[in-house]
Amino acid sequence: MLDYLLLLLAFVRAAVCSRAELAVENLVLRQQLAVLTRPTRKRPRLHRGDRVFWVLARRLWRRWSHHLVVVRPETVIRWHRQGWRLFWRWRSRSRLGRPRLSAEVRGLIAAMARDNPRWGSERIRGELLKLSIAVSKRSVQRYRRRGPAHPPSQTWRTFLATHAHGVWAADLCTVQTLTFKTLYVLVLITHGRRELVHVAVTAHPIAAWIWRQVVEATAWGRQPRYLLRARAAVYGGDFAQRAAALGVETLLAPVRASRANAVAERVIGTLRRECLDHLVVLNERHLSAVLREFTRYYNRARPHRALRLETPLPMARPSTGPIRARPVLGGLHHEYERAA
Repeated sequence: MLDYLLLLLAFVRAAVCSRAELAVENLVLRQQLAVLTRPTRKRPRLHRGDRVFWVLARRLWRRWSHHLVVVRPETVIRWHRQGWRLFWRWRSRSRLGRPRLSAEVRGLIAAMARDNPRWGSERIRGELLKLSIAVSKRSVQRYRRRGPAHPPSQTWRTFLATHAHGVWAADLCTVQTLTFKTLYVLVLITHGRRELVHVAVTAHPIAAWIWRQVVEATAWGRQPRYLLRARAAVYGGDFAQRAAALGVETLLAPVRASRANAVAERVIGTLRRECLDHLVVLNERHLSAVLREFTRYYNRARPHRALRLETPLPMARPSTGPIRARPVLGGLHHEYERAA
C-alpha cells in the first residue's frame, strides 16, 4: 500500500512541476538506467563520461542528489574536487621563473668557455656585460659546460666490431656426469670467424690449468691481440700480467653483464642445445672425446648466422658429384658433402 501511495505522490508532483524540470529528471534517471543495464559480469562500473555528467548535473541542477541512485552524493563531490584540481594544474602548466636565455646567448656562453678554458663564470659574465648582454652568474654556470667535457669514448659494441679479428673470448661452463660429478669446460673462441680455437675439460679448474690451456691454444705463433674474459677468480690474480708477457691484452667484462661476452656465452649455449643436452656424459675422457668431435663439426661443417651461413673455417667444397651424409656424434647431427 505504501508503494502505491508513493507513486501517487510522485504523480501529483510531476503534474505541478514545469516541463523543463521533468525533462532534467528524466535525463538523469535514463543515465542511471543506462549504467545499470550495461553488459558486465560484476557490478556496474562508471566511466569517465558518467563522472563528467554528474559533475555537470551538480553544477547546473539544484535537486541533483534527490534522484541519484548509482553512487553517493559525496562521491560526486569528490569527483568535482578532483576535476577542479586538474583544471588548475592545466591552467598553471606554464613554467615559472626567469625566461630562458636565447639560443644565441647560450651558444656564446659555451663558445667563450670552450675558447678560454681558464676563465671562470664571473669572467665570462663580465665579457657578456661588455657586449650589453645581462645574465646572472648562475646562468653562466648552467650553460658553460653543456655537452661532453671530453671527447666521447667508443662504445663496447664498436670496440668489439673494430677489433673482431684480433679478439678471442674465454668462458667456463659446467657439465654433470652420470655419477653426479661436476666437470668444467674451458672454451676459447675467436670473434672474427667464430672459430672454436680450444676446448678443454677438467674436474679441478685452477689458475695453473687455465693458463696451461691458454699457452697450448696460442702455440705456433697464433695468438690474439685481446682476450675477453669474465671477472672470475679462477683465472688467478696474475693472469693479466702473464698474458701481457705474451703480447695479449686482457679485457675484463663488466660485472653481471653477460652480454659483454656474448660470443662466448652464445657458443656455450649452442654447445648445450646441440650437443650436451642430448647426451649422458660418463666421465672426463668421454666428455673430451665428445667435445673434440663437436668442435670439428662446428668449425668445418656447421653454418653460422654471423658469417652469412658460412662455416668458421672456409673449406674448398666441390660443386658437383653425389651428395653423401656423414653422421656426427652417433647421428645427433649429419654433415652433408659432395663426393669428389
